[in-house]
Amino acid sequence: MSDSKTLESLGYKQELKRTLSVADLVVYGLIFMVPIAPFGIFGTVMNISEGMVVLAYMIGMVGMIFTAFSYWRMSEEFPISGSVYGYATHAIGKGVGFVSGWAILLDYILVPALLYVVAAVALQSIIPGVPFWAWVVFFVVFNTIINIIGIQFTNSLNWIMLVFEVIVFIVFCVSAVIYIVNNPEVSFTLKPIFNPDKFSIGIVLSAVSVCVLSFLGFDGISTLAEEARGGKDSIGRASIWALVLVGGFFFIQTYLAACVIPWEGAATFANIDEAFYEVAAVAGGAKLMWICAIATGLAWGIADCMVAQAAISRIIFSMARDGFLPKPLAKVHPRFKTPHIATLLIAVLSLLITLVFTQGIQDLAELINFGALSAFIILNFTVVYYFIYKKKSKQYFKHLVLPVIGLFVIGVVWFSLSRKAMLLGVIWVIIGILIYLFLSRIKKKDLELEV
Repeated sequence: MSDSKTLESLGYKQELKRTLSVADLVVYGLIFMVPIAPFGIFGTVMNISEGMVVLAYMIGMVGMIFTAFSYWRMSEEFPISGSVYGYATHAIGKGVGFVSGWAILLDYILVPALLYVVAAVALQSIIPGVPFWAWVVFFVVFNTIINIIGIQFTNSLNWIMLVFEVIVFIVFCVSAVIYIVNNPEVSFTLKPIFNPDKFSIGIVLSAVSVCVLSFLGFDGISTLAEEARGGKDSIGRASIWALVLVGGFFFIQTYLAACVIPWEGAATFANIDEAFYEVAAVAGGAKLMWICAIATGLAWGIADCMVAQAAISRIIFSMARDGFLPKPLAKVHPRFKTPHIATLLIAVLSLLITLVFTQGIQDLAELINFGALSAFIILNFTVVYYFIYKKKSKQYFKHLVLPVIGLFVIGVVWFSLSRKAMLLGVIWVIIGILIYLFLSRIKKKDLELEV
């Protein structure tokens, strides 16, 4: 096994401020994945899985953990903030690195815009006097200011938002348990975990392809590698812990929700998209329903968007530092030590996408899955290529078995994407390849493909 690299040995200097502990990184990952994420898609997963919603989330978490191990391996070897872009660039070559970075840009650039729409719509329904665009502008400006001030300030707000989400989670769980105990028509049952009368591999995998997307965001932890302290394995440890903890949140809330209103077919809920709020209304009345709706708006509009903006700004910073994007995007604020130009760019893009393409935002949303899953496939392949092929590692379990399983699981989900998502995603990748070839021709000496 070869010695892992240092930031300086990779040709970079320490510019960002190292302040984040492993616990801070775990909180960042939790906020990115949103501990109460099932509030928004519970009905869809419940319907597709025919009631076995907990089983779907369990399989999804296990599948993502294998990819998290690949992030662990690569973050130890290459402690840089570019995530899969940086890993593929240094492990395979600049061409593959650029394509992987270009693919994950598709995910991160669109995620904030989509979350702003969901949050703004949720809060507008509660406070109709405030127009949609006002909520969007508020979220964008607030998150941008926080991210520019510094990652430590962002981290402090992350802790506050996590406490808020956990409180809402506890309130719902207590209300649900009290309702189930006191209502003889419902009971604690194993059916949300496994129902032999309904189980089939096809049904469960279809549900997994939806709920696994709730776990996207743990990879954002790797973008903070140059701001983390606690050793080279801090990114890997934080990624695994974040996945396991958020999985626990998902299992408990979906199990209780499935017990409050047992699945009885597609007509179980009046509105699939608002299924969880129907459950909250039954378990705790209108007040609990409003609490869950407000929590969803704040969790997605502020907490999740804030960390998503921080993640993509680091990837843009890394790509600009390597000359793949305009150099000004690699500038670091002299006082706050944050990539402020990249952060401002993402703010502007998110605002434009949200306000201009609101009506067609669902079409763009399908591309998020393509970008993230494509990057994960490249990451798992990179582990095998770098350690087994290039470094001749004999640690086959760590460097071959685990990433191959991750590659298979992500591949299954990737192939389940819609034709439209696949077509638009492939077009996006082709555009990226053409851009890389154009840059290679201009800067031939600096951008040679590494085999």
